Amino acid sequence: MSKLVEIRDEKVKIRDAYGEVLPELGKEDEDIVVLTADLAGSTRTKYFGHEFPDRFFNVGITEANMMGMAAGLAMEGKKPFTSTFAVFATGKPWEQVRQTIAYQSAPVRIVATHSGITVGEDGASHQIIEDVSNMRVLPNMKVVVPADATQTKEVIKTVGGEMDGPVYVRLARAAFPVIYEECDFELGKAEVLREGSDVSIFAMGLMVANSLDAAEILEDKGISAEVINVSTIKPLDSETVVNSVAKTGAAVTAEEHNVIGGLGSAISEVVSENEPVPIKRIGIQDRFGESGPAYELVEHFGLTAKDIVSKTVSLLS
Repeated sequence: MSKLVEIRDEKVKIRDAYGEVLPELGKEDEDIVVLTADLAGSTRTKYFGHEFPDRFFNVGITEANMMGMAAGLAMEGKKPFTSTFAVFATGKPWEQVRQTIAYQSAPVRIVATHSGITVGEDGASHQIIEDVSNMRVLPNMKVVVPADATQTKEVIKTVGGEMDGPVYVRLARAAFPVIYEECDFELGKAEVLREGSDVSIFAMGLMVANSLDAAEILEDKGISAEVINVSTIKPLDSETVVNSVAKTGAAVTAEEHNVIGGLGSAISEVVSENEPVPIKRIGIQDRFGESGPAYELVEHFGLTAKDIVSKTVSLLS
């Protein structure tokens, strides 16, 4: 069973966690291979390359080729991880991901870093806020967004095993608050981190920590908020979603992603068909990002715990 930390002051880069666990998996399984598109340092796949140079392929700035290579390796029994920035993993080679990976249901692990506005100073060109939408629309594709470094390690261990079809794992550049002391991750399952009775807050990635902080502030206001970590966006845990909103009667979604096509859309689809309740989507409001320090941008785009509180209060009133 998962266990949360008592104080969420520590921040750790989740891509560092990815880089640490990948060589561990490589020692256990000789079929694991890693591909990157000239970004081994930034994606932290360089650590696997140091340990296993014969199973590490830097293909250069040819993302489409990388996806095709990964599909071929997967079809021949290997367990490929492909890593680059999220904007280059889900944008430039989208056709190749669709045709060679998703269409064939090839078990490729697409693990992308530098997603969302917390890419920071690199600006709108690199701050992809459409990647979850791009990936979850593809048949056969699974989509996972870890909440912190602890969960990231468990996610990578899980997808590093036998896979039925491909998966997209969304990681970030910035350090995220550590929320888990221990994490019991199960693909396809959302996790209720805090019980509540007045509103259900569904969050992914960085916004899980912010939602937990918001729930504490809401409690002081007499509002009981249930916080659910929706780390698997697809397949979505509809049962947990429906059970929660049936209890609380209201829903808020929180994501560092466009509100169109991401977590908010996924939750709204399930809620509208099964248990219609008032819902508020918190995220990037259909606009591009801007250049600036990561957490200043979180504040600028209205994604802080205080923003979640104010929008939740507004929804309930």
